[in-house]
Amino acid sequence: MSVAGLRLVFLDAATFGDVSLEHFSADWDCTLHPSSSPDEVPDRLTGRDAVVVNKVTLDRNVLASPETRELKLIAVAATGTDNVDLEAARAHGIRVCNVPRYATQSVAQFTMALILELATHAGRYQQRVRAGAWQRSPMFTLLDYPAMELCGKSLGIIGLGSIGQAVAGMARSFGMEVLVSARPNTPPPIPPGRMDFSDLLKRADVVTLHCPLTPETQNLIDSRALSLMKPTAFLVNTARGGLVHEGVLVEALKQGRLAGAALDVLSREPPPADHPVIVASAELENLVVTPHCAWSAREARQRLLDEVAENVRAFISGAERNCVV
Repeated sequence: MSVAGLRLVFLDAATFGDVSLEHFSADWDCTLHPSSSPDEVPDRLTGRDAVVVNKVTLDRNVLASPETRELKLIAVAATGTDNVDLEAARAHGIRVCNVPRYATQSVAQFTMALILELATHAGRYQQRVRAGAWQRSPMFTLLDYPAMELCGKSLGIIGLGSIGQAVAGMARSFGMEVLVSARPNTPPPIPPGRMDFSDLLKRADVVTLHCPLTPETQNLIDSRALSLMKPTAFLVNTARGGLVHEGVLVEALKQGRLAGAALDVLSREPPPADHPVIVASAELENLVVTPHCAWSAREARQRLLDEVAENVRAFISGAERNCVV
């Protein structure tokens, strides 16, 4: 395939924000759609050789449809590929590539920001100042929320990929002890440098999730896992919403069986107004919810698009680059 002959479509270009996509249009026959509903996807894939997708779902039915018979490449503009049916892509001879490690620093620093918010309540104090509470205070300070020093506390990391490793380094700079979980249900002996999953939950003051969402990790943090955690502990999730049984988590927070949680990801995104976590976030002061933005530092988004372009160029040249199928 010639470079100029590639027919490319972006299905959810708005997720890249203010990072320019002009070079894609300059290099290839490229159509940009800010977003795409499930009903719009098949028609937008018609006659296309390649598609760039961030979170739009490409399931078995889509990949088997007549509209996708010319599709040869799915360039996932993300690290996770759970929105693509990989087996169906393989069956139809469609290559799938992703972009690993582009957001390592962005997600790691955001993870630490969430941990710091749970520990210090800086954002909540800002809200109190905006509401005039400090101005009305009879003394020089406000002590509405209990702050906690991270130094000397233990951080339990579940998933020691590039992001987990970066978080570990940042946590150590705060004086935290870093504990790393073995895969759940790992039989003894536990690999060196790892801890039994259950033992880590019992010991950690903060548990942070950085593992992929798979059938084995679906609802990894369930009622049993939460029952093992200290009532003074925090849970942070910047990985995938499906790792946490959200209804059970909300109940644990309401009942004081967990001190706090910070979630940047939910099981449905964007969430409906009646999503249990969204409803609870308006009621619970120990629940922080952010809109899946840990990955989104501008440097990370630029790096992501640069890597997507390199994946496309590699495909055109017949080379394999970041291929998952």
